[in-house]
Amino acid sequence: MTRKLGWIVLTLCVSLSASAAVNPSSISGCVRNSSGVPQMGAAVEILASAAAQGLVVYTDAKGNYTASGLLPGTYTVRVSAPSFLPSVRERIGLSSGATLVINVTLNTLFEAIQLVPKGPNTAEDQDDWRWTLRSVANRPILRLADDGLVVVRRSDEAKDGVLKAKVAFLAGSDGEAFSGSDMSTLVQWEQSVFSTGKLGFNGNLGYGAGTPMNFRATYTHEMPNGSRPEIALTVKRFATPEVAARHAALQALALSMADSTAIGNLELRYGGEMQTIQFAGRSTAFRPFGSADYHVSSDTVVGYRYSSSVPNMRQEKGFDTAPADLSESGPRVSLVGGSPALERAAHHEVSVSHRRGKNSVQLAAYRDTVRNVALTGVGRDVDEDGAVPDIYSGSFLYNGGDFSTAGFRAVYERQLMEGTTATVDYSYGGVLTAPEFAMALPDVRANLKTSNRHSVATKLKTTIKPSRTRVIASYRWTDAEALTPVDMFNASAGQTDPYLNLFVKQPLPDRKFIPNGLEALVDIRNLLAEGYRPVVSQDGQAIYLVQAARSVRGGLSYTF
Repeated sequence: MTRKLGWIVLTLCVSLSASAAVNPSSISGCVRNSSGVPQMGAAVEILASAAAQGLVVYTDAKGNYTASGLLPGTYTVRVSAPSFLPSVRERIGLSSGATLVINVTLNTLFEAIQLVPKGPNTAEDQDDWRWTLRSVANRPILRLADDGLVVVRRSDEAKDGVLKAKVAFLAGSDGEAFSGSDMSTLVQWEQSVFSTGKLGFNGNLGYGAGTPMNFRATYTHEMPNGSRPEIALTVKRFATPEVAARHAALQALALSMADSTAIGNLELRYGGEMQTIQFAGRSTAFRPFGSADYHVSSDTVVGYRYSSSVPNMRQEKGFDTAPADLSESGPRVSLVGGSPALERAAHHEVSVSHRRGKNSVQLAAYRDTVRNVALTGVGRDVDEDGAVPDIYSGSFLYNGGDFSTAGFRAVYERQLMEGTTATVDYSYGGVLTAPEFAMALPDVRANLKTSNRHSVATKLKTTIKPSRTRVIASYRWTDAEALTPVDMFNASAGQTDPYLNLFVKQPLPDRKFIPNGLEALVDIRNLLAEGYRPVVSQDGQAIYLVQAARSVRGGLSYTF
């Protein structure tokens, strides 16, 4: 009797195991192109590891597909469609009764290296498909459904290898009244490595006599505790004929390290950059920075920020359209007695920020000390003591000595509608000014003084749907003449370039003769050429000192 009962139990166990083993599973998902458009009629082939031929299904009008009735095991999913390169996902483990979601992005031949936009996830650039791609790429999602386990896998399947990059071709005129022209190629590249790491590279190449170069390589690691240590190496070289004839090329090398962490309601970010300049001699500087933000509540933050260099706000536009010239690129260097002098600064700021609904307000007080201020000038063939010319932009940097000031800032920002924000910024503080009478450039430094100025700025940022046109328009007014901006270390939402500026980024429609991912860029700064302070060069020619040189640049940006 005992032996018969044992055989019955064994038979039941084998039957249950067999029943569980054949419990059907399924694989489903959505197929899109690199712009997020669903692809109808794409062939999705489901191959078992031991099968010579697999199951083939086709996507519907919304790009969705479902392959059901699959046995547990390891599968390969291969997706193909006319005019696209095939996409393969390998070593997909499917357990009994599970529903696996595999979303696939198809690329054209031009997109074989998977070039996509780089930069922070700004509100203006948050269309649904990009948000979905980033969320899937950043973290797997696990959820339970009524009919069993559903696992949403990363769209690229592998933990490493997410490649993002972009290239842009820009041309335009800078400096004095749009004379001359400048062309450059901007490249950005980003690669996910080691699951939680990110390796980045960006560069700016110009054309013309000599070759200006600006390259930066970064590595960022995401720690389990939320901190993000980063290390970056920057190499810059400017070899204009005027500079090379007297001083040889200007070469800069910078190594920076940064980290961030959170302790309860306190967020800390800190780091520093070691810079070395080879130009008419060698000069070295260490530039530390740090910030501490304490979240009093979910809507109120009290912060402190220390900086030793002027912030680069070009990334706000989603792509750095700045030319590779001396006036736009740090470290900013000028000459004193024929020797290089780096601009050195110490900025201390205390702020209170509060958000209520669609409104945000910030109040801040600051104190700045700047040594060897690098003033921006406009005029070609400048050969003056204290000036470093740059023929690529028709501008030069002039040593303005030292100054210190204290001031305050009030910023109000409101979201008018989805994708549209308006900002008003009021600042008060010291600037460098020069006497009104005409003088020679070598005499300017001795006659500069610090004066207090009022400054008001307005800015509108919007993304126009459905064309996805992105526009940033701003105007900063100062109540009297000034050679430096009021609150030059402003990194808040109210930060703008001086005077009238306009930036437009327009995705071009996807046509047979226009590759998908092409965007037109227009970047205009100081359109009305305001704030030009005339001085006289040694040869009697009129040149100008300005807060920001007028420039018009435009071109094409391509997302491969």
